[in-house]
Amino acid sequence: MALNLEEYVASIKDFPKEGILFRDVTPILMEPVAFRATVDDFCEYAKKIDANVVIGPESRGFIFGAPVALQLGIGFAPARKPGKLPRETVCQTYDLEYGSAEIHLHKDAVKPGDRVLIIDDLLATGGTAKATAQLVERLGGTVAGIAFVIELYGNGMDGRGVLDGYDVFALLRMSDQ
Repeated sequence: MALNLEEYVASIKDFPKEGILFRDVTPILMEPVAFRATVDDFCEYAKKIDANVVIGPESRGFIFGAPVALQLGIGFAPARKPGKLPRETVCQTYDLEYGSAEIHLHKDAVKPGDRVLIIDDLLATGGTAKATAQLVERLGGTVAGIAFVIELYGNGMDGRGVLDGYDVFALLRMSDQ
C-alpha cells in the first residue's frame, strides 16, 4: 500500500497570524517511514534533473535538503536570514505572504556550471524560492529544479506562476483553506 503523505501534514488555523491556515510538515519528521519516503522522492527528482548541489532555505529547507544531498553524495548549502552565515554572502530581498524578508547565501556555495536543486517545505507565494533561485543564478549556477513537500493553491496563491520558467516539483498539492 502506498504512503499517503498528506496524512502526516497538520493544519494549524490562524498561524502565524489570523486568517492563515498553516500546513505543518513536522509530523512527517516524526514518522521515519514518511520522512524516508519524502527524502527518497526528492532524491529521485534530483537524479532526474542531474543536480550536483542542493540548497535549502531556512529553516525547513535545511531539514529536507541536507539528507537528500547526503544520500546522493552531493553538496548542500543553507540559504539563511541576515546575520546567520559567517562568511561573505550575497543577498536577495523578497516578499512573503505576510511580510517581506531577506535571504543570504555564501558567495562560494554555488560555482559556475553547478546544477542546483532548491528544496523547501512549502510553496505559497514563491518569494523565498524565487529569491534563492536569483542568488544561484547571480553566482553562475543553473537552477535545475525547485522541489517542495507541499504546493499551496487558492486564495491568490500563485507560487508556481512566480516560478514560471523553472522546473517545479511538489510532493503534495493542498488548498490554503
